[in-house]
Amino acid sequence: MPNCCQSGISERRFFRATMSPILLITLCLTTTCASSAQESPKNAQSIPRLISQSPAPALTGVVSSGNQISLNGRTLPGTWLQRPGKAGQITTHLSDGVFRQLIGVNFLNSSNSAKQPIQWFSSVTTPLVLTTRLLGAYRYLDISNFAQTSGWEIRTNGNILVIATPKAQVTNIVQSQEPPEASAPLQQTRILVDLDRPTPWQVAQGSAIAKPQTPSSDPDTPTPKPTTPPNRQWTITLDGIADPLLIERCTPQPPAPPTLLPNLLKQLLPVTPTQPIPASVPTPEPLIQKVEVVKNQTIISLSVPFGLSPQVSTVANPNRLIINIRPDPLEERGITWGPGLRWRQQYVNLGTQRFPVVWLEVNPRKFGLTLKPMWASPDGLAGTAPLIQTAQRYLAVAGINGGYFNRNNKLPLGAIRRDNQWLSGPILNRGAIAWNDSGQFYFGRLTLEETLITANDQRLPILFLNSGYVQSGIARYTSAWGSTYTPLTDNEIILVVQKDQITSQLPGGKVGETPIPIPQDGYLLTLRANAASAASQLPIGSAVSISSATTPADFSRYPHIIGAGPLLVQNRQIVLDAKGEKFSNAFIAEKAIRSGICTTATGTLMITATHNRVGGYGPNLAEHAQLMQQMGCVDALNLDGGSSTSLYLGGQLLDRSPSTAARVHNGIGIFLKPR
Repeated sequence: MPNCCQSGISERRFFRATMSPILLITLCLTTTCASSAQESPKNAQSIPRLISQSPAPALTGVVSSGNQISLNGRTLPGTWLQRPGKAGQITTHLSDGVFRQLIGVNFLNSSNSAKQPIQWFSSVTTPLVLTTRLLGAYRYLDISNFAQTSGWEIRTNGNILVIATPKAQVTNIVQSQEPPEASAPLQQTRILVDLDRPTPWQVAQGSAIAKPQTPSSDPDTPTPKPTTPPNRQWTITLDGIADPLLIERCTPQPPAPPTLLPNLLKQLLPVTPTQPIPASVPTPEPLIQKVEVVKNQTIISLSVPFGLSPQVSTVANPNRLIINIRPDPLEERGITWGPGLRWRQQYVNLGTQRFPVVWLEVNPRKFGLTLKPMWASPDGLAGTAPLIQTAQRYLAVAGINGGYFNRNNKLPLGAIRRDNQWLSGPILNRGAIAWNDSGQFYFGRLTLEETLITANDQRLPILFLNSGYVQSGIARYTSAWGSTYTPLTDNEIILVVQKDQITSQLPGGKVGETPIPIPQDGYLLTLRANAASAASQLPIGSAVSISSATTPADFSRYPHIIGAGPLLVQNRQIVLDAKGEKFSNAFIAEKAIRSGICTTATGTLMITATHNRVGGYGPNLAEHAQLMQQMGCVDALNLDGGSSTSLYLGGQLLDRSPSTAARVHNGIGIFLKPR
């Protein structure tokens, strides 16, 4: 048996049914559910709230269900249900996100939402096809035959589905170098993990690995800064035990300290300005950092260089996990997930650059599919949460992160309108998308013009509505903001308006100190900086009203709006004007992961996540606009991106590990009406 990490084995006979890390998810399902996604506003100004935060009621025809799974003794969040089958048998169903996450099953292309072909230590030539069923916000797969064939033991314990898989042994771990292929022109590293039987496995992306800096031996020479991004930690976890001798063989020895050369070179060589003196001879960092057994699981920790990611697949005969470290790990896929809802992912070329894009195609005219804005906090507009958690709280089937927000105070920075009610007003004439429940959409740059009108026909502009964007002028805060408003700047003048009458004037005091109740039958006006002088024109007892209009006026015809920006494509033409939408030069030039939303010529809606190009960083705004246009977008809008980018479907993130996704303020949810 060859030593670990020293073999030159080249495996060509396995089926390359790869599972990309851009799909593989760390275990980040939440268990918070709601009995209904419908809203219950108390009045025209109240914030839409969920009726309940309790678990969803029992589904018709379901014997038992729950949202926790015990897998070989470890209890994890995950939705499941059991239904009556033939001849009095009970069938077991897992939500597909859980099946992929916990077991390591690869989903193959499909065009029928009721059938899902899978690959798991098997061949693609005769894939196992599981029946599926959409219930609530999840798609469930019937795993009964799969579990029986695999020798699993399944039972229920209240809310928990208990799964015990046969004990497995990790028999070998081998690292090898693979020659280039046509699809991967760069040499890649491969890790082969041999098993005595199929077993569940998971892969998770961790944080960046900070490298210690070696100080220069020459006091006159500063310590050089790293020129390349740090490696990132990845972990492969298998439900199987590796022999201690195998672990010892595969765990690298601590590297010897680098050999410092400058002083020696100074003594032996004539140094000229054109002869750079190396500070040290770097020691390559081993790919496999550690192999350990923890609670009957073998955990392989990897240090993966920037621009590379593990691509994981399984084969049978022998049972083997194959981990390829490649610059292009995304596996191209097209899966019909539900009626009118298709999950796709592939590389999109822009010149010589290749960008991995994961997206959902939504037919908004399909019966039962609707879109709604959603936001993190059930108690107001302040707050952030992982999109996966927000989507599950609203019982959304799918969704994507939405507009911008202030990460410090967690307040919105752009338009949010739902069911004809403004939750937060737009800022800076930035791009927005509007839509109705009939599948019609409108894209443009949006301004909301509100005017305060007094009894003697004085007209004062209200510049901001329920916004975390703070400037001089008058801003308005309704109960959609929350139960109270706490001043965002020093020395604001607060006017309390109830039933269209100013009932009090209050000094705001110091920023962040004194919360002021927002009346349910009115709103607050905050007068900031120079606008404070308008307080004398608005005495207590004054009758006031508000006129409101959008520019363009077409926006006012749509009940739902999300603002972000910049606007990328309109009528098939790139209309990017990031400076006009007041984005900074640094933001415009930044190469980053991007979220987008667009409509196509057929009326299909696409929500997209574009990640780092092969061998580099993500697209800048100009590249993002070109990519959206190339994908067939007639109208397209850039959404908040970077670590905010999160594409959700049925309990899982499709585009990234949840551990790498930031908390976000709001998003766009896709809902499936019950039949």
